[in-house]
Order: sequence, then C-alpha cells, then structure tokens
Amino acid sequence: MSLFASWKQYTSRIDLKIFHERRPNPIKQYIYASLSLSWGMAVNVYSTSITQETMSRHDIIAWVNDILALNYTKVEQLCSGAAYCQFMDMLFPGCISLKKVKFQAKLEHEYIHNFKLLQASFKRMNVDKVIPVEKLVKGRFQDNLDFIQWFKKFFDANYDGKEYDPVEARQGQDALPPPDPGEQIFNLPKKSHHANSPTAGAAKSSPASKPGSTPSRPSSAKKAAPSSSASKSDKDLETQVIQLSEQVHSLKLALEGVEKERDFYFGKLREIELLCQEHGGENNDLVNRLMEVLYASEEHESHTEEHEGEEQVHEQPQQQEEY
Repeated sequence: MSLFASWKQYTSRIDLKIFHERRPNPIKQYIYASLSLSWGMAVNVYSTSITQETMSRHDIIAWVNDILALNYTKVEQLCSGAAYCQFMDMLFPGCISLKKVKFQAKLEHEYIHNFKLLQASFKRMNVDKVIPVEKLVKGRFQDNLDFIQWFKKFFDANYDGKEYDPVEARQGQDALPPPDPGEQIFNLPKKSHHANSPTAGAAKSSPASKPGSTPSRPSSAKKAAPSSSASKSDKDLETQVIQLSEQVHSLKLALEGVEKERDFYFGKLREIELLCQEHGGENNDLVNRLMEVLYASEEHESHTEEHEGEEQVHEQPQQQEEY
C-alpha cells in the first residue's frame, strides 16, 4: 500500500469518527423526548369548592400515610412541605431532587426550604397554583387543610397509576413527622406535692398512739398498707424522673433549634450589613436608615421610645385646650 493510500484510509476513519460523534444519538433523543412529554403536561386544577369527593381531615391524612408510607397524625404536620415534594417526585419523576428535601424538618426555615423546592417543581411543570408558603409554615389547621385538599384533586388529575416505592425513593431518609406547631414540648402534667411525697402514705396509715393505752396487735391489712403506699410513691418518683429526663431532652432540642434560627437570621443581617456598607457612600437615605437600625443599641431604642412618649403627652394638653 502506498503512502498516499494509507493516509487516505486514516483520514477517512477520522471523518467517520467525527460523523458518529456529531450525529444525534437516537436513544438520547428518545429519553429527552420522553422527559419533555412527561414534564410539561401537568393538568392544572382550579376548582376549590367542596364536593362529594372532598375528603375529611382524617381520611386525607390516612391517604397521605398510605401513599408515602408516613406516620403523620395531624393535617398541621404537612406544614413541613416534605410530603408535597415527594408527591411531585411520584407524579413527575425527576422534576425534583429528593436528596435536597429535609424530611426531618423541625424549624420554620427548614419548612421554607422544602416549599422553595416545591415552588421550583411547580414552575418546571407549569403548575399555575400559587403556594401560600407564609401561611402553611405557621402550621395552622385550616390553611394546611385547604392546600392538601387542592393537592389531592391535583394528584388525581395527574396520577397515571404507575407503581412507586416511597421508601426507596427517599433513599433511606427517615421521614419523621414534624412536631405539632401548637404544642409546647416542655409542658408536663402537674402533680400535687402531697401525692409525690414518700411520707404521705405513711402519715395517713399510721395514726398516733394514745398515751397509756395498751398497743393492740395490728392486723395483716394494716401491715400491708405502708408497703403498698411506699411502692406507689416509688413508682410516682420513677415516673417523675422519667418525665424530667424527657423534659431536659426536649429543652435541649428546643435550644438547638433556637440556636440554629439565631445563626440563620444573624447571617441574613450580616448580608444586609455588607450590602449597606457597599452602597453607603452614595448618600442613600434608605441605606443610612438601615444602618441606623442595624447599629442601634437597646439604650438608644428605649430613649427613642421615651422621647416619642413625651411628645405624645405634650400633644394631648394642646388638643384639649383647642377643644
């Protein structure tokens, strides 16, 4: 083979390779076409009126638990937004990343994070529904009931009946229900000090003996009374210790949550401060006012409130004189 022929064969192989690389892959085209068909075809639901198909709060929670393998007990627990995110993954696979969903959300800013993911999936699927995030994250019953009833109709309009494993889709994440927003975790039932006192039963069961009287032989029932009262008081003490331990644990969790919220909002204030410092040289009244609010101390605020109160007091006599 001549040098020219070998060179021509080599260049033809290169041209063929480039042709295969540039030619569209039919498998990829089919995948993209399937995704585009499954993504963009969401059926919007606008009716919010109560009909025969509208489920009660107990039935709708049972439906959520059955579909997603959850253990929710109240409609208010849907305020975390995690269930809605997984519903969207079930209806439109791939429209939302469940790895980013906080299934163990307990704080309000974590709820907001989940609802932002839900909003992004709604936008991606061309869902026209406006999510009332500020109302839902507060955990109020009626707001969450209205939204889940709408979402149930949206689900029925878009679900195609395909099988879905919610536990596998969460990839091992524990989907714990959020705490009841209206319940204070540190409240414990009150007990009387007299009932918890270890000497309460003994004081009742052992009357004082009269002087000069011959001691009579106590019966078997009287002997058993002090032991039963002592065992009862021991059980009460054990119960109280368990409750106090749970209270300490709950308070620790609450403290961690408060610290996270503190760091979160401090970071926001820090970002505002940096923005104000960047634009501080422009003599912007709004920026200057924001800087005053950020750097105001408690003494300055109290002095400002007292000054405003004095001005109101001075204004009242003048108004009375005019009358």
